[in-house]
Amino acid sequence: MAAKPTSQRKEPRFAGFDRQFIGGQWRAGSGEGSLADRNPYSGDLLVEIPLANERDVDEAHEAAVKAQRAWVQRLPSERSEVMRRAAQVMETRHDEIVDWLINESGSARIKAELEWAAVRAVMLEAAFAPYRVEGRILPGDVPGKECRVLAQPVGVVGVISPWNWPLQLSNRSVAPALALGNAVVLKPASDTPVTGGLLLAKIFEEAGLPPGVLNVVVGAGGSIGDAFVCHPASRVISFTGSTPVGRNIARLAAEAPIMKRVELELGGNSPFVVLADADLDQAVEAAVFGKFLHQGQICMITNRFIVEQKIYESFVEHFTARTRELKTGDPADPETLIGPIINEKQLEGLQARIEEARSSGARETLGGEAQGQVLPPHVFADVTNEMKLAREEIFGPIAPIISAANEDEAIAIANATTFGLSSAIFSSDAERATRLAARIEAGMVHVNDQPVNDLPNNPFGGEKNSGIGRFGGEWAVKAFTTDKWVTVQHEPRQYPRSADVLRGPWAGG
Repeated sequence: MAAKPTSQRKEPRFAGFDRQFIGGQWRAGSGEGSLADRNPYSGDLLVEIPLANERDVDEAHEAAVKAQRAWVQRLPSERSEVMRRAAQVMETRHDEIVDWLINESGSARIKAELEWAAVRAVMLEAAFAPYRVEGRILPGDVPGKECRVLAQPVGVVGVISPWNWPLQLSNRSVAPALALGNAVVLKPASDTPVTGGLLLAKIFEEAGLPPGVLNVVVGAGGSIGDAFVCHPASRVISFTGSTPVGRNIARLAAEAPIMKRVELELGGNSPFVVLADADLDQAVEAAVFGKFLHQGQICMITNRFIVEQKIYESFVEHFTARTRELKTGDPADPETLIGPIINEKQLEGLQARIEEARSSGARETLGGEAQGQVLPPHVFADVTNEMKLAREEIFGPIAPIISAANEDEAIAIANATTFGLSSAIFSSDAERATRLAARIEAGMVHVNDQPVNDLPNNPFGGEKNSGIGRFGGEWAVKAFTTDKWVTVQHEPRQYPRSADVLRGPWAGG
């Protein structure tokens, strides 16, 4: 589909988000009740969606299985072209997509623009995925035998996405999985059914993806979650969300009638280490952005600031002053950095954390009361790594600052957590910081930058309780393909007639 320049076309806005997307059809869910999707800032009703039930989940997987058989036969260039057209749709419908991210997920405009750009970048990266699939010829010890390794799509991929970066954290699995010849069944979070799933379905539908290759079911995890994970049609489950839910998904996937692989990106407790020789102004600017973007509701956001004692009080002073300048409120305002918390339950949990930090002896240098669901930034100094505020993922605009005597203690504090997703370290000596980065137990470490980085051709993922596997580039190819060993015996083989010859190529079992 050749796209006209944006300035010359007036596309009608997407509609019909009050339905499931199954087998290329927009239809009502078969479950009981409906989901009221509301703007977390204004409370306005955006759309009401009849919920899916297990029958819908089954029909979505059946449609995926059927469609994948034809989709995998498409030429790499054809699958690649769908990804490029999806990127064109992103450009044509830029304003509409950004508006949905602001209105449904409470994204400040700056975050919505960043998410839009990330999704488009993944589409373009996925256009290369069909050409990254490589087979191999391996040596063998059997005369006349050729050993081939074929990389093939797994078939059907199940994707469960969260509410915080809904479009990106769905698409980073959906786009490469589709490009590689798989079909996908996607279950978005209940707080973001449109931006986490239905909007993506509209984008790919407009891009010319065949019916049934992508299916979206909207339903509560308690009603359809187990059936979704355990469905025998899917071979890989890709999940982004909390560690407790990820553990349960891994258990279900292992115990399913047909075992399946899991790709899990889970919780974080990202340290931001500031060494005494760091450029303080640069570190503070990065620290503010890397803590308060999207109200701190990001898995890789800074959870703890760990600052060398020599500059500790200066950092606390400058960080507090810079944070005080941040604009909070309406996420549609281009100047706003901190918008609404996604829902009341999350807000109540954050308010409980604030009270616990006060009672534990932390020094509050900045605070304030919530206005609706907008929680102003809170800064706590003199936090210890044993406090609950430092041990657990915050997922909100609350910044704990910890003092470290020296670089060794700073790294020890950074590693004293069961999580290991992203991290950052600041120093004027980049090589020194890089040597220390190798000691940080995390899947991603960023020297002289904040920890919120996600480039489509780089490995994104964590260690310890932060997940299993990697997203992006060649790592996505590995995630959504499987290796098949095929041998070809080019000349008649001599088989053993007694145990005396069971050596060499026969010894492997």
